[in-house]
Amino acid sequence: MPKHKTTAALSLLILLAMAIGLAACGGTSGSSGSASTITLYNGQHEQTTDALVKAFEKQTGVTVKVRSDDEDVLAQQIAQEGSHSPADVFYTENSNWLEQLNERGLLAKVNAATLANVPAQDSAANGGWVGVSARISVLVYNPSKLTPSELPTSVLALASPKWKGKIEIAPSETDFWPIVSSVARSKGDAAALAWLEGLKANAGANDDVPDNETLTSDVSQGVTDLALINHYYFYRLRAEVGAGSVNAKIAYFAPGDPGYVQNISGAAILKSSHHQAAAQAFLSFMTSEAGQNVLAHSESFESPIHPGVAANPELTPLSQLRPTPFTPAELGTGLDAKAHSGDNTLWSGTSKQVWMRTPFEP
Repeated sequence: MPKHKTTAALSLLILLAMAIGLAACGGTSGSSGSASTITLYNGQHEQTTDALVKAFEKQTGVTVKVRSDDEDVLAQQIAQEGSHSPADVFYTENSNWLEQLNERGLLAKVNAATLANVPAQDSAANGGWVGVSARISVLVYNPSKLTPSELPTSVLALASPKWKGKIEIAPSETDFWPIVSSVARSKGDAAALAWLEGLKANAGANDDVPDNETLTSDVSQGVTDLALINHYYFYRLRAEVGAGSVNAKIAYFAPGDPGYVQNISGAAILKSSHHQAAAQAFLSFMTSEAGQNVLAHSESFESPIHPGVAANPELTPLSQLRPTPFTPAELGTGLDAKAHSGDNTLWSGTSKQVWMRTPFEP
């Protein structure tokens, strides 16, 4: 067995032994419950989380109580609960929510052995959270309406009047934030705002679609020609209704384009958790070879990031992709994306929600 695998496995065993020891002693001082149970605030897709939780519980005997909601809602709840939060672990689709909590000093340091399970650039620079899986932003398009040669090679081109009435946007989707941050970092604030205004004009009445699932379905049904999504929504639709029933394909932007973003889903332990050892064990499992294989063989369709663990064979391997080199740390908290909406109502939509908002503001 390679040395790094032996070290990771030994670390996991030590963490589990600590968790069991704490449980036998009735938990840590001041604990509100046994260390054999942890509470997970889950902002990830439930099918992804369920697969990981079931495998972890089977392997360790530790029970994971899952509370699921949108990641922005849970981030706000954690901030409001502060040191009294019942959560031990926070698991998100996008890293910016973890970065916001990290900057507020609410997260515990992830064990070094767990951080070593995945590439360093896919986790917090200070070790406050760890990357778990990757998603790639892509174009989903209807091949009955567009040929591959007609597709834009840059996300910036989507603001061109050429695409007026041919695109839908889901700006309240948190998957959209990293793309906005990437455009701003690449081209500057003024260019990012101009691009957003162009997208809004081109989408017209379809400028406030609720989610990526709707975008993908609308493209397949011919409601719109193309949309921006993370890759896994396309594969999940095919798994749900059958490949023959999906009239859509995906395409990547040119290598390094600001719209070609590798988004990292990650997890963190709250500093206030009374079950630190068991929580650390859960993060260790999520990023271990065993946990990453659970992801790879589930209907998650996310890409594992543990070296040597192959993704679902339907996916293009990460090693063959050429996204923008921006790391989650460089894309940051996503608050710059909110700022680029100007008066915060660039996309308020019929729901009157601010299209990009920080969980720490009304």
